[in-house]
Amino acid sequence: MKEKITYLFNAALLICFLVCTSNVVKAQTNQFTVSGTVVDEKGNPLPGASIKAAGQTRGTSSDANGKFSITLSNASTLTITYVGMAPKTVDVTSASKSLNIILNDSGKQLNEVVVVGYGTQKRSDVTGAVVSVPKQRLSQIPVTNVLQAVEGAVAGVNITTTSSVPGSQPAALIRGQNSITANSGPYIVVDGVPFSKQGGTLNDINPNDIASIEVLKDPSAVAIYGTNGSQGVILITTKKGATGKPVIRYNGYVGTENLAHILEPRNGAEYVQKYADYMSQTGQTQTNPVPNYGELPNYNAGITTDWVKEATQQGIMQDHNLSISGGTEDVKYYVSGEYMDQKGAVRGYQYKRVSFRTNLDANLASFLSVGTNLFVANNNRDGGRANLLFATSMSPYGQEYNPNGTYAIYPMNPEQLYTNPLLGLVTDRLDRGTNLNGNLYADVKFGGALKGLKYRINAGYTYLPYRTASYTGREANDMIGTASNYNEETNSYTLENILSYNRDWKDHHLDVTALYSNQESKFRSTTAGATGFVNDQLGYDNLGAGATQTSNSYQRRRALVSQMARVNYSYKSRYLLTLTARRDGSSVFGADADKYGLFPSAAIGWNISNEDFMRKLTWIDNLKIRGSYGKSGNEAVDVYGTISTDNTARSPFNGISTIGTIPSNLGNSNLHWEETVGGNVGVDFSVFNSRINGSVDMYDLNTSGLLLRRSLPIITGYANVLDNIGKTANKGIEVSLNTRNFVKGDFKWETAVVFATNKNKIVDLYGDKQSDLGNRWFIGQPINVVYDYVMQGVWQTGQDASKQDPGSKAGDLKFADVNGDGKVTADDRVVLGQTAPKWTGGLTNTFHYKNINLNVFIQTVQGVTKSNPDLNYGDETGRRNTPAEIGYWTSTNGNNTRPALSYNNTRGYGYASDASFTRIKDVTLSYQFNPKVLDKLHLGGLTIYASGRNLYTFTDWIGWDPENNYLGRGITSGSNSWVDNYPTVRTFVFGANISLK
Repeated sequence: MKEKITYLFNAALLICFLVCTSNVVKAQTNQFTVSGTVVDEKGNPLPGASIKAAGQTRGTSSDANGKFSITLSNASTLTITYVGMAPKTVDVTSASKSLNIILNDSGKQLNEVVVVGYGTQKRSDVTGAVVSVPKQRLSQIPVTNVLQAVEGAVAGVNITTTSSVPGSQPAALIRGQNSITANSGPYIVVDGVPFSKQGGTLNDINPNDIASIEVLKDPSAVAIYGTNGSQGVILITTKKGATGKPVIRYNGYVGTENLAHILEPRNGAEYVQKYADYMSQTGQTQTNPVPNYGELPNYNAGITTDWVKEATQQGIMQDHNLSISGGTEDVKYYVSGEYMDQKGAVRGYQYKRVSFRTNLDANLASFLSVGTNLFVANNNRDGGRANLLFATSMSPYGQEYNPNGTYAIYPMNPEQLYTNPLLGLVTDRLDRGTNLNGNLYADVKFGGALKGLKYRINAGYTYLPYRTASYTGREANDMIGTASNYNEETNSYTLENILSYNRDWKDHHLDVTALYSNQESKFRSTTAGATGFVNDQLGYDNLGAGATQTSNSYQRRRALVSQMARVNYSYKSRYLLTLTARRDGSSVFGADADKYGLFPSAAIGWNISNEDFMRKLTWIDNLKIRGSYGKSGNEAVDVYGTISTDNTARSPFNGISTIGTIPSNLGNSNLHWEETVGGNVGVDFSVFNSRINGSVDMYDLNTSGLLLRRSLPIITGYANVLDNIGKTANKGIEVSLNTRNFVKGDFKWETAVVFATNKNKIVDLYGDKQSDLGNRWFIGQPINVVYDYVMQGVWQTGQDASKQDPGSKAGDLKFADVNGDGKVTADDRVVLGQTAPKWTGGLTNTFHYKNINLNVFIQTVQGVTKSNPDLNYGDETGRRNTPAEIGYWTSTNGNNTRPALSYNNTRGYGYASDASFTRIKDVTLSYQFNPKVLDKLHLGGLTIYASGRNLYTFTDWIGWDPENNYLGRGITSGSNSWVDNYPTVRTFVFGANISLK
């Protein structure tokens, strides 16, 4: 391990040495330097604008403050270009002084360069469904994970905040779910190197370091990543240095975090009334006003505890990022460091990240350039945690502390199902991980007869050590100390050889890319635990002090070999063709299967607006039709999943504990890839001088060879075996629309709309077109559905339930007799809805007035049905607290939506509910100081902003939150439970972006 790290850093030092010794001084005469500033129509500096002089091969670019300087040999014409702006030419001579160049907004982005995987293309030449995340989402939304900024902003990309725990990562799904049991998340590539498959998460990437994000969605775009592409691809490019003097930037914010919505438990009086109603409805005699004798002292003294308040706190978050970038025409650098600290809204939850990045690019010669992207990130989630689920379950009269000041283990003694929600705070808990990631590349450009040919070698290495440990002390665990220790590490490398050829002749353009790559990942872990400590002095640092020890270890290796070829051809920039083929070989497949899979694709495009007959239609700026068809794959198999394995088991033999083996997994050496085949048709358009532009895509995907477990006769010794037997289908429509609604004087109003609909269904499971009731998989239905009874209300006093539902009584739920047989049985269950949204949308309105900008983003998720655990609190004995917002039936109120407290949900009804919602996701107000003020402050740039996130949710859902309903995931008894009960939070932050001259 040490040798690999030493090799990595030695290589980086070698590059720096070569850079420092490669400057060649050329004598030139009559040279002069012209400097200036590039700004937009409002005087805002344009960083990264390209400045080139006629007759010179090299140019320069503007720095973060829009400033530039360029050395010329004689009078010349400068051409200044910037993405989204109309280019401008300026004549200069040796007498020219400082230039102030104003670029006008062209509204056209056809020349914008986008990353498409193993290269870049002009947007006008892209034939696949490639979407760029709006850059303002990356720069103006303060988030800990960049996927949070993408949520709702890109059509067809569904980002779900499954947990608001500090340091958690949202779940991402592109164009619906193709696989039933395998991973459906997208493949993530950072700076050209695979990232997600190497074990890293986007929590390791500082959002301030990201320059752009592209999402590849259609078969043509993703086929270039072969076995990893079937679930979509996210390409992330980090920032680079620019020519010019060093630019120092500081980005920072501080803010607060609180629970967005609290499902308040009942107060003292409501709790007492609930218990009285429960005893009455169950026909029991009530002897005490509260259900547990441990509550009586506080009840008699009139003392109540707000357990939710005790378990929560004012969350505080802050982030500080400092970067320096610059360079010459031959050497460019970007260096940044970040410190992020988030104290959660639930006590004990916290997340800290410290990261450092350095990106270096150097031209060593006219034919050779090298570079490196290195970063290290350390994540810290230490600390014991309060249990919010238990806090909502506690009686307001429960005993929080023992007489000696320690936490009472059972506040509602003798009730022992729910322990003190604050016990976790005294647990010593360690949770830390590090990501050491390096990427080195070298580009060789050929000349002469081979002009246009380029070779790149790309080498990436990732080292991921992770450790977690905990010790629950004797006072919190009935005098039985419990400790655990877990260590893991992942070592991964990627080596890519990329050959590309680019040529233009007459009206033709040809771009060819070939790849040969090798990836390998090794993982190992060790787990150890102990119980029965005589004191709390050493904990997890001395497991041998425990009376009983346990241990376990594991190791795995995964390797992938790939070849790829892609051809891009265009004629007059009108007719476009892309052909791609990738061949992947994976180590995870069995000996009898073909370890290699071939994934081809083809795409065509027609830039109709470039045709001669379109010249008279001046109101059409751009019109392009795209079509693609291809195949991609999904490994979908765990390492060693194709071979038969045994587990160890301990059993007594002749009075001695002996280790033996038992069958674990039945292998299938014929397993192969899951394959997704499909097509995409899209239209890109821009009209009325780009006042309206957007795109529409329609897709149809079919996945076969799904890896599902086929049941086996138990006499074989195995319950099931993996097999390639299932089929699914996915189709949908995506719309992206951008409008400039009003532009006059100092005021401008812009709108961005995204809309996506997706419909997936199971086509086949086991080859017999039969549904699998046990797993809730139904032919012709979406993959994830709610299958349950149809609730019609509540049986009321005087109604006769004996015929339809024998045994039911007033206050019980009333269910429909769907099949009409006169009785409510399990056969009356039906599919009530799907858990994935039928359609999603996002609406962003941006208002500009002089230097003031207001951005309002609204997200909507519709057509979601979920079982609602917040309506299904287990309170069969009437001994716990429940939410006041969720009522119950009595003979006097006649509630027709909630059952009586005496109702015993023996059918396991899940209370299917509409989980659709529309949310004011984030609002950001910013002010950008003008250059005159900045000159007085001796600053290059200054923007201050205030931002709010998850401000308000419009929904019919009853509970904590329709998207993230963490408290409903069941309970885990015992004080050493690390169930993350953490609902959605609302944040407000204040920040500043500052750059020095």
